[in-house]
Amino acid sequence: MRNPAFVVSNAVDRLRPLHHAASLSWWEANVAATEENERRRVEAELALSDAMADPELFGEVGDARGSTEDGQTARQLDLLHASLLPNQVPSALRHRIVELEAKVESTFAQHRGVVGGRPVDDNEIKRILRVSDDEDERREAWEASKTVGAAVADDVRELARLRNEAARSLGYRDWFALALATSEMDEERLVATLEECDRLTADSFARWKETTDASLAGRFGVAVSELRPWHYEDPFFQEVPAAGGVDLTEVFAGKDVVALARDTYTRMGIETAPILDRSDLFARDGKSQHAFCIDVDREGDVRVLANVQPDRYWADTMLHELGHGSYDIGFDPSLPWLLRDCHLTMTEGMAILMGRLAQEADWLRDVAGVDADEAERLDGPLRAALAVELLVFTRWVLVMTNFERAFYGDPEADLSAAWWDLVRRYQLVTPPAARDAQDWAAKIHVACAPVYY
Repeated sequence: MRNPAFVVSNAVDRLRPLHHAASLSWWEANVAATEENERRRVEAELALSDAMADPELFGEVGDARGSTEDGQTARQLDLLHASLLPNQVPSALRHRIVELEAKVESTFAQHRGVVGGRPVDDNEIKRILRVSDDEDERREAWEASKTVGAAVADDVRELARLRNEAARSLGYRDWFALALATSEMDEERLVATLEECDRLTADSFARWKETTDASLAGRFGVAVSELRPWHYEDPFFQEVPAAGGVDLTEVFAGKDVVALARDTYTRMGIETAPILDRSDLFARDGKSQHAFCIDVDREGDVRVLANVQPDRYWADTMLHELGHGSYDIGFDPSLPWLLRDCHLTMTEGMAILMGRLAQEADWLRDVAGVDADEAERLDGPLRAALAVELLVFTRWVLVMTNFERAFYGDPEADLSAAWWDLVRRYQLVTPPAARDAQDWAAKIHVACAPVYY
């Protein structure tokens, strides 16, 4: 058996440049979803996947695990094993998964819904759902947000089949189980935690929603029983509508939310200019409409993709994504390359903590320039709104996680019915009558960030 430290060094020397190339190509494919960028992405990701599929490398890592008392070496071997394991499947299957993932993500980046006969982006759809009192326009905007689901549903279902085939070839029940295992998450504990979250939030959420629904019904001149998904401000009802929280529209109107986020971190002694200089922050056609932070090389090349608008949502998002970024640039450069990373719960914790600042009175006063008296007046309502935000997001996570577990449990099921059953159960939202659409596939995380929620 080879020396464990040599096994790690050999693996890193081989995988590091391939990881860098794959990260860069993934970034470029999201910044500009062209056929050429998709081709380059697939080429780079296949090169990395082929190297990670090497059975000799996997065997060496497996043999070396448990044979060293050095903590850093042992941890690197565990991380290598977890990342190599999903690639120990037939090459044709691996290649098909990589190709189909790239195709689906490119479709998401290129797709735009249509409202009033013109293509609109997600920001415009959310604006309509925030300000319009025209029910027909709201419904059209909401339905436009779901049309991408029809465009990708067949491919996403096929991805689930392929991922399950890969997972079962490795001895796992399905992809959901494999993804949790390689993320060092205990499924039984996760399910129990979610059930407890359901139990602890169900009554509070129902009471809050009853009050909010009454307000929305009054605004739109309908009975509460007639409220449908398009009466809420977020297409998935994962955000709190102004009627149920605090409306900060005027606070952020005209504000440079990128500058506010940068200033926030500067005040904390964290310089984010190098991140922002490499980032792509504003909307355009053919670009991913979402937001993420990527550490390209674990050597300081950290970037954010966003589609910034001057509003509370994007202020929160920029603070959130730079939370990821500041975590990534904060790793001790003397650490081994494999250890310049962290579990998703850690980086998400930092990002969520920072994003919340956009709804804290002290931050609004000190950074966003809100008058001190106004900030004091907002303090109590904002604290209450945070509790509501946690309620709403908890119920949304219950939908997403339970859906993904069911999705990989049986990709052949009636997924539209499964989706709306969960939305009705956990979010108390009444689905549109006789809707036969693939709304479940419109959430990009289902296809492109599986088992992340």
